[in-house]
Amino acid sequence: MLNASRPGAVDQDGGLLLFRLRGVPVLLAPSWWIGALVVTVLYAPLVSRLLPGASDGLAITLSAAFALLLGASVLAHELSHCLVALRLGLPVRRVRLFLLGGLTEVARTPRRPVHEGLVAVAGPAVSVVLALFSGGLLLVMPDENAVWLLVLECGLANAAVAVFNLLPGLPLDGGRMLRAGVWSLTGNRSRGTHAAVIGGWAVAAALVIWAFAGLVNGSEDRWLRLGVCALTAWFVVAGAGGELASEQRRTWPEGLALRDIVHPVLQLPAESPVADALAAAAGRGVVLVRADGVAAGLLDEVAAQRLAERSPQAPAERAAEPIRPETVLLDSEPGEEIAERVAETPAWQFLVVDDEGRPSGVLRREDLRRAIRGR
Repeated sequence: MLNASRPGAVDQDGGLLLFRLRGVPVLLAPSWWIGALVVTVLYAPLVSRLLPGASDGLAITLSAAFALLLGASVLAHELSHCLVALRLGLPVRRVRLFLLGGLTEVARTPRRPVHEGLVAVAGPAVSVVLALFSGGLLLVMPDENAVWLLVLECGLANAAVAVFNLLPGLPLDGGRMLRAGVWSLTGNRSRGTHAAVIGGWAVAAALVIWAFAGLVNGSEDRWLRLGVCALTAWFVVAGAGGELASEQRRTWPEGLALRDIVHPVLQLPAESPVADALAAAAGRGVVLVRADGVAAGLLDEVAAQRLAERSPQAPAERAAEPIRPETVLLDSEPGEEIAERVAETPAWQFLVVDDEGRPSGVLRREDLRRAIRGR
């Protein structure tokens, strides 16, 4: 595998690393090439109609240029999301361009609706500016030549990106703006998510209806319209469902207290026999402490059982799950922040401490998930 730290390398997720923006990898997914090829093939006949004297080679060249301009437009759109998120202190995992557009993966949910709205509006704003700039150039350029057509393509590409992303449904930017607005008005992010998910379903339904209207009316582009709309509707529905599931995972049920679902904490020497540590646990969370007073980790009961079967006298520390900063929760934190941290952190148990840093319990992922589902 190539080193993904330099441009042109292949990321572990299969994307081509184009560059890094403030440390954030910008990747080109393999599906983007498929989309670019489809756009090139389907757009070439339109180029021939716009430039009647164009040769087949020029038509293919200009349609390929349109595919590249569309990709560049999506890239500018996503980079604006990335820069605004970073400016607001929101970490970004990566930016990816793929078949249906692009995605900026913000690693933490915005804490305020205004932050959600600013990150969402940044992309369409840049696309609108680029579309208007291209339109201004068209007013002062001689028409019906290759350069004029390229500028027209750039304006159309950015206008298309802006209009599509402003549709009021998740996972589109318009849906995120709708969520931010409802969140700001009601003070409840979950209500905003539900409103924007309904908007996403409505957008998908409208796309399907428009596609079938083309079939009924016998439109020249009916099959292209059907394919694009079906694929886009699937993308919107899947994205809206993912947003809804994510919101459910981070929503803290009303009336649920953290103390109701945490396990009592028990501190044991890290060198204790693993069989004895398992027996002492008895439904409690076990913090293993070394002789110097430093915590070695939380006892992983599954790993401990496996170790005990092979070597019951082995030190319990060998079955410890490390305690990392992201796996330590304050018992005074708001419930939604705790739920979000648990959802985003790859660990099955978390150490809960009081404001003075003293262990007060152990929260297990499954217990929180069960409580959320039960409520």
